[in-house]
Amino acid sequence: MWTSPAPTRIVVPDLELRAPASRRFATARPPSSHYRLVSVSDADHVELVPDYAISRVINGCWQLTPDHGGGPGSENEILRTFAELVDHGFTTFDCADIYAGSEEILGKFRRSLPDPHSIQIHTKLVPNKASLHELNDRKIDAALNRSLQKLGVDQIDLLQYHWWDYDVPGIDRLTRRLLHAQNAGKIRLLGVTNFNTKHLQYLLDDGASIVTMQAQYSLLDRRPERYMTGCCAEKNISLLPYGVLAGGFLTDRYLGRASPATMNRSLQKYRLIIDEVGGWSALQHLLELLSGIATKHDTTVDAIAARWALDQPAVAAIILGIGSRSRAQQNVALDHLQLDDEDRQSIAAHLETQAIPPGDMYDLERDTDGPHTKIIKVNLQDANERP
Repeated sequence: MWTSPAPTRIVVPDLELRAPASRRFATARPPSSHYRLVSVSDADHVELVPDYAISRVINGCWQLTPDHGGGPGSENEILRTFAELVDHGFTTFDCADIYAGSEEILGKFRRSLPDPHSIQIHTKLVPNKASLHELNDRKIDAALNRSLQKLGVDQIDLLQYHWWDYDVPGIDRLTRRLLHAQNAGKIRLLGVTNFNTKHLQYLLDDGASIVTMQAQYSLLDRRPERYMTGCCAEKNISLLPYGVLAGGFLTDRYLGRASPATMNRSLQKYRLIIDEVGGWSALQHLLELLSGIATKHDTTVDAIAARWALDQPAVAAIILGIGSRSRAQQNVALDHLQLDDEDRQSIAAHLETQAIPPGDMYDLERDTDGPHTKIIKVNLQDANERP
């Protein structure tokens, strides 16, 4: 049995958002006081809530879009990769309405299975930033229904939603409408993605039934440790980190190498995070440490980086992208890898000397004057911003 850490009281500076005396969101979060490990084939699974278990390594479909790597070369290869992952017990997939084609191909894969309920599909609802002020119940319903249709399901396992601009009113409306859909049986569980702690706390204090928080978290980007991990532990929210390999920078490939001259948008995103923690030399120092630990365990740098993320407080599962090759065997090895006290102490000592990017979760990416925002496409529902 894997249990979450003891709750830690979190104080977020300048927390101006307060829950009203009466909660606007009537649906309570499904209770769960601990995570329970469940053995499925070669892979560990963990219960987010009673009777709903996911693999601790989630198959991310972000990289299937062309400007984030493209994934396997053809639809048939993608389907074969999906099948291999499921055969090894990695039954949970993460997609989004803005990951072009990801919901459709997962729906096709699901329909091909003898038991479609043997896999779990998590998707996202990400409205355009430019039209947040126009979002109404009809548009929210339409977006949800499109995802249901593309996935070929009557109920979405986990629907995660995002809000680009906190200065634009509408988070309450979106939350309320999704809770309505949950009560109607169209959504099993609700989560959020890339919220900062202040606004996650606001939703929770209002009684929103949030069970997961998807956030960027890695040895390079430890912003969640400021406030988010403590909030998740206190409120019993499952943290689902993405970017744990920093787009591939936390692999053997970049050890002792110069920074790449050309990068796709995904690599640009993580290269900026490297700059925030000290630049390319800081990455090299970290990779040297991880390489030594990897040699000790006869494994790879990426395995050590991913295992570290899996072992962090409040982390229920991590998301690893489906690249050009299947990660099934690597994921099995990762499930069995255990860092010892010496490893953890070495990593902790190194991290004491490494900077953490400023701010709370996704604050850099919301800073319209900063470089992080400039590479993010915020109106991906529009065809002209599709990858």
